[in-house]
Amino acid sequence: MKNHLTSPNGTPASRLAFGTMQFGGAADATASRDMFDACRAKGITHFDTAHLYTGGASEKLLGEMIADQRDDLIIATKVAYAGGAGRDNILSSFDVSRQRLNLDMVDVLYLHRFDPDTDLNESFETLAEIKAKGHIRYIGVSNFAAWQVMKAIGVAAQFDLTVDILQPMYSLVKRQAEVEILPMCADQAVACAPYSPLGGGLLTGKYSSGGSGRLSEDERYATRYGVDWMHSAAQELGRIADAEGMHPATLAVAWAAAHPMGPTPIISARSTAQLVPSLAATDTTLTAELYNRMSALTPTPPPATDRIEEQQA
Repeated sequence: MKNHLTSPNGTPASRLAFGTMQFGGAADATASRDMFDACRAKGITHFDTAHLYTGGASEKLLGEMIADQRDDLIIATKVAYAGGAGRDNILSSFDVSRQRLNLDMVDVLYLHRFDPDTDLNESFETLAEIKAKGHIRYIGVSNFAAWQVMKAIGVAAQFDLTVDILQPMYSLVKRQAEVEILPMCADQAVACAPYSPLGGGLLTGKYSSGGSGRLSEDERYATRYGVDWMHSAAQELGRIADAEGMHPATLAVAWAAAHPMGPTPIISARSTAQLVPSLAATDTTLTAELYNRMSALTPTPPPATDRIEEQQA
């Protein structure tokens, strides 16, 4: 069973979501607006941001873009990546986020990561207070392990709340979520919006041809995806894409969306040109044969050296 999120006027969540992590950073206001418009033209209704993205510019720019169509959209933001998931930090961060977005009510509020130093009762009592005021409709958690989500579900129930959506990492080269997270979401009716379906850009094929991006510019991404078998898989994906007459990014996003649990991958980019291949996945349905052929490129469960990672998303 899948939890189906809708916008304030009942518009269902789109097959893909768009993450605005680059708004106001690698993408200036014009590029950000162009990507937003391209997403809307392809029927994207779910937009994701966070309190910490680009020093607040992401939320501000998104808030300006959604003003004339707000009720058609699902707007999600995240708090408590820094400063802990205590009451004061959640409330103060969310107040700032609402001001930036120019919204009284935000559809989804995530705890950005698990905070081992704060009692979840305090976090969810605070979320219950925010929801009772009508300032949020859905509650999410991001970068939580499956056991942490189950703990959160139990605590949330004490405040008559549900955990409605989870945001984990998931791609053809990062399949840890298949082991427990996706089955748990299916069992508990928790929607899932995985991030990084392109493996930090590895699955676009640009690094094989000498391109640059986060894997070459960010040490964390270089470490996360600096494994030989991942690069080999990306090269093989490129060959499959050539044979299918498609862009490897389109296949990678469509593969992440095709898991039986029914996740909603979060796509993102620095420009509309970079975004177009990912957006094409909205109209791409993989055959079982192609899905299985792509799945065979990478191991699952992942190698023992893999681990659940906390990171900004």
